[in-house]
Amino acid sequence: MITDKASVLSEMARASSLLSLESNFRSIISILVEQSLDITHSDLSCLYIYPEQNNDGKFLQLAYQRGRYPVEKKLPADTELIEFLFECEEAVILMERKKCPFEPLLLHEKMRSGIALPLITPQARIGVLFLNSQEEDFYNHARFLFLDAYVRTAGGLLHNSRLMTELREYLREIETLRMYQDNIFASMTNLLVTTDRQGNIRFFNEQARRELALEDEHVGQSFLQTVGKGLSKEIKKAINLSETERRELLGLEGIMKGKEKDMDFALNISPLKSNQGRFEGLTLIFTDQTKERELKEQMHVAVEERRIIKDMFSRYLSQDVVQSLMEKPDLVRPGGGRKDATIFFADIRGYTSFSEGKEPEYIIGVLNEYFSEAVDVVIRHKGFIDKFIGDCIMAAWGVPLVSAEEDAVRAVTCALEIQQLIQNKDRRFFTGQAKHLKIGIGMHSGPLVAGNLGSSQRMDYSVIGDTVNVAARMEGVAEADEVIITHSTRLLISDFFKLQEKQPVSVKGKKKPIQIYRVIERIK
Repeated sequence: MITDKASVLSEMARASSLLSLESNFRSIISILVEQSLDITHSDLSCLYIYPEQNNDGKFLQLAYQRGRYPVEKKLPADTELIEFLFECEEAVILMERKKCPFEPLLLHEKMRSGIALPLITPQARIGVLFLNSQEEDFYNHARFLFLDAYVRTAGGLLHNSRLMTELREYLREIETLRMYQDNIFASMTNLLVTTDRQGNIRFFNEQARRELALEDEHVGQSFLQTVGKGLSKEIKKAINLSETERRELLGLEGIMKGKEKDMDFALNISPLKSNQGRFEGLTLIFTDQTKERELKEQMHVAVEERRIIKDMFSRYLSQDVVQSLMEKPDLVRPGGGRKDATIFFADIRGYTSFSEGKEPEYIIGVLNEYFSEAVDVVIRHKGFIDKFIGDCIMAAWGVPLVSAEEDAVRAVTCALEIQQLIQNKDRRFFTGQAKHLKIGIGMHSGPLVAGNLGSSQRMDYSVIGDTVNVAARMEGVAEADEVIITHSTRLLISDFFKLQEKQPVSVKGKKKPIQIYRVIERIK
């Protein structure tokens, strides 16, 4: 217990030793409250502070408490007690519980005496420290001296701690901005150099470091003496003119002589000014026009490549597939590549006898009406129209993009939908003299070669291989209104369709008969 001045000084020194500027705000608060309670042997110690954020000045919030008695989480800031503490900047002591303006100083009904001390600095109001005791006349002169001195010390440290926290946060923001700025400068393709008022190098980015062979030791050295050896007299004169007259010069061009290669550049020079408008030096931005031309040429090639792909496939593929090819042009570069695909041949039955004796214009009209409907179905199911062979449509699934099982399901679904179109009495094609025409469709799945085939004068994307030949043979096997698939396609379509197994057939080019199925309908 504190009993005299010597004890006060001793306890003050012991308590103050726990506080330091390096302690954070919360640590100082907890030490202040706990030491005040322990040294004075109070029953309750609470610190209420003005919050740092969202502070409208109406309340003080409980920051830390010692003692087992519940207290309010907030105290109104406009009470007579709080206003008196901060106006007079002195402690208030209540020696007994009685009706008076300072009675709120006792934070719990069991408390009989108490002291309230403002934590304040010339720059800010921080808060109020309350200590309460169940005994009357508890806070004597010695306790008051200790608390008054200790709170004044802690108030300054709390204020400084807040300032240090704000400073650290400010420095962190500055460092973040500096790193962001460095990233921007490092990502620039232009060469950036700044000079001071004497024409000495002040800053340069990584691109300038590489292209102008600049090193850190060149900072502070004359720009013209360091870099100007490779510049023409006209460019040097322009730099001196911009520095002397403090005006910008844009669109300068020249050739910079280098050890390994020359650089064809464009140069913009601008005065570098402070916030107050004072001249601080120059900003020089070099654009390597050689690299820029190379990039433009690469861009031109890429754009032309995308245009060719669009022209080549837009009439024969769905838009989303065309878009995928434009994003991945390697899939359709000149030459061929091995792929697994499902090939589809759809041929008109009865076409030869139908076309005899009829005008070519009429026959072409009939074919185009049918092709328009059938091609829309193929494209909607993400198929690729390879070619038209007379009255036959050849299409492929799995080229240029590959997804074997999904491609086979789409191909078979497409074939059934085309047959349904033919069988629809309300169809818009095969009318009049052509109403008896039917379609036979054959399909096969397997490996093939797909790519741009042809010469330098004409090149088309197409597919070749044994898989194509077998699919063509299946079209010959299919009767009117039938969709015939091989066992290879059957393995890919799982149980999505109802099938009718048919007798194996022998086809040209194959020693063994091929197992085939007729597709009845889709059941999933």
